Amino acid sequence: MSSSKGARAAGAVVALAAAVSVSACGSTGTGSGSPSDARSRSAAASGQADRSAVSPTPSPTRSYPLSSSPRGIPSVRKHEAARGPGWRPASNSGVVIAKGGEGLADEGQLLAKELKIGYRGEVAARAGDVELALKSGGGSAESYTLTTSGGRVLITGPGQAGVFYGTRTLKQSILADGVMPEGVVQDSPARPQRGLNLDIARKYYTPGWIEARMREMADLKLNQLGLHFSDDQGFRIESRTHPEIVSAQHLSRADVKKILELGEQLHITVVPEIDSPGHLGAVLRAYPSLQLRNVNGVPTKGAIDISQPAAAKLIDELDREFAQLFNGPYWNLGADEYQALVVSDPEASYPKLAKLAVQKYGPNATLQDLTTAWTNDRAAALAPYKKTVKVWNDGVFRGGVVKADPALEVQYWTGREIGARPPVEYLNEGRKVVNFNDEYLYYVLGQPNNFVYPTGKRIYEQWTPLVLRGTTPVPERYSKQIQGGLFAVWGDFPNAQTQDQVAIGIRLPLAAISQKLWNPAEPTLSWSGFQSLAAKVTSAG
Repeated sequence: MSSSKGARAAGAVVALAAAVSVSACGSTGTGSGSPSDARSRSAAASGQADRSAVSPTPSPTRSYPLSSSPRGIPSVRKHEAARGPGWRPASNSGVVIAKGGEGLADEGQLLAKELKIGYRGEVAARAGDVELALKSGGGSAESYTLTTSGGRVLITGPGQAGVFYGTRTLKQSILADGVMPEGVVQDSPARPQRGLNLDIARKYYTPGWIEARMREMADLKLNQLGLHFSDDQGFRIESRTHPEIVSAQHLSRADVKKILELGEQLHITVVPEIDSPGHLGAVLRAYPSLQLRNVNGVPTKGAIDISQPAAAKLIDELDREFAQLFNGPYWNLGADEYQALVVSDPEASYPKLAKLAVQKYGPNATLQDLTTAWTNDRAAALAPYKKTVKVWNDGVFRGGVVKADPALEVQYWTGREIGARPPVEYLNEGRKVVNFNDEYLYYVLGQPNNFVYPTGKRIYEQWTPLVLRGTTPVPERYSKQIQGGLFAVWGDFPNAQTQDQVAIGIRLPLAAISQKLWNPAEPTLSWSGFQSLAAKVTSAG
């Protein structure tokens, strides 16, 4: 990460409130619990913060109660309480970078702007400062240690992402209570994939709106943004290889590059999806000869004719073009809802495909095998780009002559589709699975097909990463294979809500999924307490 990206994106960051409450830290606690009575009494006595004051040096005596855990979303996983006043921003405070941490300039500049304190770069820390440092050792790249002592804050981690998440904890604690409690936070995520999946194909969202959601995600320590940008209704990113397929409303390559730069700064990986062999209506409008037709010559909605070599050539050209634009480690092939497979007798309805399956894969092969081979071939075409390839669960079938590539990562979203397999079948195959449970995590505009807008309350109180389908969790023994989860917004009826209404509707669900994916412990706050905290520490609060 270069030191210049923070400056490019910092101008749009929402700064913290200038006035914060001074408080001594209350009784020992963990998680995102409420402030203690001691904290409340101290805050009431001290009133508003004097930002011109120097943060006091903690006394070694017992004049301070033991600190409580800093409050934020998601809650920290471990806090070692200590006696002292904690830290709050003051006029002499600054953000500095420890020697050897030049790559943390983005994180330091962003935090300084948010806290309205100075940024001094790679210099020695002094009283009142926040110091950021890279420190080798154990832990994942997203882990961090935050130490508040001696009127200073030190945030260390083995990777830039972890240090960044430590700055989010500090920012949220200041927003919530005006103080970073004394003591040591040791924190890391329970799941490596946490985020938002956004359908920009059926509903256009402005670049600024997407960037605002990314900033909200980053504060919640969410690290993945899926962009479903091709479907029957639209293809909404500029294409240089096939400009004829692009919808009038779309993101330019410049828009996308700006989103990717922001993602790099905020440690958010953007995952592109060009769904195939279904959901290709927008592409096929420019290539009607590649539209799949049944035995009666009737076009099949959104389905490309996988028997034609030109079909594979077209999709591979698009995948390769965008694999170079999106340089992250993941790619989503989609592979769901190929309409040739949902009829009662696919082989009778599509005899050309059935004949080709037998020719290529033997007398027992079916249209399912031809479809699986299509997905495997698209994954193989992306091999030079070294992506982890994802597919939706209904694109990986039971049985068959042709087996799905074992490296494909399954995004489990539904048990509603014809022949949908239970999650344990994929887990028993040894596959990694990401939770997209449509019972809790699907925000489908217009609420068609018995979908109901999910609520943060229901996610917070009922859902866990083990609940992959419906409301029943899979056995704990599969936990390590479940990589995390994403909250998905789909534009089935794009005009059912404005983009601003969507932003409001998903704010609390995103906060709730953040809590459940980061901290596996039972939340200590009631839902009303969590809502109250979210109103203080999230951007839209």
